[in-house]
Amino acid sequence: MPAPTARSTRVVARSLATAVLLCLAAAFTMGSASAHRPETPKPTIVLVHGAFADASSWSQVTQRLQRKGYTVYAPANPLRGIAPDSDYLRAFLATIPGPIVLVGHSYGGAVVTNAATGNGAVTALVYVAAYALDEDESIGAANALGGGTALLGQHIVVRPTAGAGPDVDAYIDTAFFRAVFAADLPASQAAVIAAGQRPLLASALGTPSGVPAWRTIPSWYVVAGRDRAIPPEAERAMALRAGSVTSELSTSSHVAMLSHPDAVVKVILDAAGR
Repeated sequence: MPAPTARSTRVVARSLATAVLLCLAAAFTMGSASAHRPETPKPTIVLVHGAFADASSWSQVTQRLQRKGYTVYAPANPLRGIAPDSDYLRAFLATIPGPIVLVGHSYGGAVVTNAATGNGAVTALVYVAAYALDEDESIGAANALGGGTALLGQHIVVRPTAGAGPDVDAYIDTAFFRAVFAADLPASQAAVIAAGQRPLLASALGTPSGVPAWRTIPSWYVVAGRDRAIPPEAERAMALRAGSVTSELSTSSHVAMLSHPDAVVKVILDAAGR
């Protein structure tokens, strides 16, 4: 075999250099395209509180979600009835570009069930010890699902409210608030929540619900195993009926988002990343 000449060696070297440069250019181009490829936007998380509470009940969940880069809203729920409260939330949701994960606690579940119907921006519903009502079903009727019992009905006190005719505002008796609502929170914390509880218009308990959003929107459900405000049996029945992805916190009181915030956040993240 003839020995390579200096010229042929230079040709081979130039060819190799050219090949290396082409490979590097291709890798850079692919990397740049990947870096600039638009990512799927994170959904906005909207947290809806229930009766006898306010938006501060979501404070620990909100902090955790914000640390993970999510935009979070926890609007005030008027607590004046399923129809007007759902209208209020529906108008609020209309100001948010999708996608939206809508989360409801307790009575807030009844509100999100109605407000999300027909809203294509809502991609997931999350119920936290909440009312996932069916069409024409009331909160009172839902409590009877599954045959369980709760303490709430035994410890309601009412006070007159302006502008609601004969209707009255319903509160939980502060002497029993912790046992009914927040048994797994420190007594001092439960007492503060009891003092600042917001009332529900009593007639809301018997108001029939509209067409439920869970018929067309995927849902997740967190059952509170030691709930004394909504029977856990009713929670399981509503979750099953809605076809929800269900998890149960066996030791949780009604306020799972305060006593088990990490577990609740995990479910919300599962719904957000489905």
